[in-house]
Amino acid sequence: MKGIVVKNTGNCYQIKTDDGQWIEAKLKGNFRLKEIQSTNPVAIGDTVLVEKNSEGLSFIYEIEDRKNYIIRRSSNLSKQSHIIAANMDQAFLIVTVNYPITTPTFIDRFLATTEAYRIPAFLLFNKTDRYNEQDLKYTDALIHLYETIGYPCYKMSAKFDEDLSFIEKRLKDKITLLSGHSGVGKSTLINRLIPETKQKTQEISEYHNKGIHTTTFSEMIEFPLGGYIIDTPGIKGFGVFNMEGVEISHYFPEIFRFSHQCRFNNCTHRKEPGCAVAQALHDQFISESRYRSYLNMLEDKNENKYREAF
Repeated sequence: MKGIVVKNTGNCYQIKTDDGQWIEAKLKGNFRLKEIQSTNPVAIGDTVLVEKNSEGLSFIYEIEDRKNYIIRRSSNLSKQSHIIAANMDQAFLIVTVNYPITTPTFIDRFLATTEAYRIPAFLLFNKTDRYNEQDLKYTDALIHLYETIGYPCYKMSAKFDEDLSFIEKRLKDKITLLSGHSGVGKSTLINRLIPETKQKTQEISEYHNKGIHTTTFSEMIEFPLGGYIIDTPGIKGFGVFNMEGVEISHYFPEIFRFSHQCRFNNCTHRKEPGCAVAQALHDQFISESRYRSYLNMLEDKNENKYREAF
């Protein structure tokens, strides 16, 4: 039988079959023999084929081709990858400029990954109810930056905003990944949109200004208006995987746009003569923060750089 993986609880997977059954299955042994670079050969959102043995136990024996996926460098084995989710229609990154801080570098790494796998991305700037005047000005500056590049942004408070219809319209009939650091308000938002899920929430550590993990396993949650929300554990670091050299600039739309005008077609946009990207940076058509994120990703040969865990 065929189904979609809706939850991963370690070595066991919950699957919703095409005929509406909910079953638990494990991986068939031969998966471990294949040359799979990922730490999780089966991901949330995968369409899988399942068979039962003579004892009535269910096993996944095949994964159908993915239309896309979000991947990052594995936290514990830096030469391997971790697939966050597969077969989604869009990705929402929840951003907080404070309580806890989401850095532009983290945002840019996430967006570069969605660009690489052609997944439409949206930025939700949450916790506006907690911000002082300086925080709000910074939020507006970030929104202006990313909307200018082409990424839709929304400013909100998941805890207090009465009207979340603008998000509901985006979620309807879509499979949507919801991601961000621990403590940015993913569970609070899901509870507001789907109260019956009763996701656990917890205040951030005021001393460290960092989130405390509440979601421990990835899960697909049915959205009442149609579609699914993929809820994932909070991510601390986002180490990109299998992006090399000049290719990285392709995933920064504003850099890629000017790169066609560079003197050399293999320009890395650092110190080469005739670099149109360097000129665009000087003319403020490319932001300093985005350019720094690009350089940061070029320098990702340091394998220990992004080994922080979920």
